[in-house]
Amino acid sequence: MKSIYVDRAFSAESLYGTAKEPVYSGALSFMRRKYTKDLTGVDIAVTGVPLDTATTNRPGARFGPAGVRAASVHLSWGPPAPWGFDPFDRLAVIDYGDCAWDHGRPETIPQAIETHAETIINNDVSMITLGGDHFITLPLIRAHAKKHGLLSLIHFDAHSDTWECDDGRVDHGTMFWHAAKEGLVDPARSVQIGIRTHNSDRMGFTWLDAPWVHENGVVRTVEEIKRLVGTNKAYLTFDIDCLDPSFAPGTGTPVCGGLTTHQAQSIIRGLDGIDLVGMDIMEVAPAYDHAEITSLAAASIVLDYLCLTARDLPSKVTLSK
Repeated sequence: MKSIYVDRAFSAESLYGTAKEPVYSGALSFMRRKYTKDLTGVDIAVTGVPLDTATTNRPGARFGPAGVRAASVHLSWGPPAPWGFDPFDRLAVIDYGDCAWDHGRPETIPQAIETHAETIINNDVSMITLGGDHFITLPLIRAHAKKHGLLSLIHFDAHSDTWECDDGRVDHGTMFWHAAKEGLVDPARSVQIGIRTHNSDRMGFTWLDAPWVHENGVVRTVEEIKRLVGTNKAYLTFDIDCLDPSFAPGTGTPVCGGLTTHQAQSIIRGLDGIDLVGMDIMEVAPAYDHAEITSLAAASIVLDYLCLTARDLPSKVTLSK
């Protein structure tokens, strides 16, 4: 009789492989990966940052990490299409749990997030972060730039998030103004994809806005991303409102005219050869979602990133109970 697995988020002995579990039960780690703080032998740690106090419109993204984890179980049964292989046969991936901080001391939160990230990446473990509002990306980039130096930013969004803020104020629309000013990212070797809100101050970033992507298509978009980034180390950040609200209603600041889920996934699948050092997916707000459409899109995008990372690696699977 074939074995039936359950709660492998806690009971798995190996960090590799996939075992089917009923999608309606069990511990809801990301893609049923093992929950652990032990980074020994780990390639990628998935972690949540459930913060939404920097949002300017509808709150609720603090529930994003939980929503993406829950939706990911629909995908955790075997090799995803069109890749044809299981990335967890090739990569040791864990769910590291969530970042924690004292909400009563908001001034300490950015440093708490940065320290959380440093704990992971300074152990030579790559990081995938589930948000949370998009402000979170600023302390994450600070940590990654400390380790990797000046980064290229590959930024999917409806908004440029480069609104000027000379007085030091930071919210989820000013992070990349700060990131450029702080010398964390190189705007000349970065790209913002899917933009469809006006901002006269681009801070030197190249826009492949939503109309441009619709007109020029996925292949040309990928070519432009690769041309701009070149051989530089890159950080990928994906605000789920890059997708049109028909594909991602569960977000705080939806804007019509965005990318389809298929377009976004196809672009990410084409980013082979880019030196990606980490990624995040932000602004999933399950309270405004319908039937997990937005959470499932976010989980699928992360899964494509994992497959992209694992594509040229050999299998290491020794699945145990």
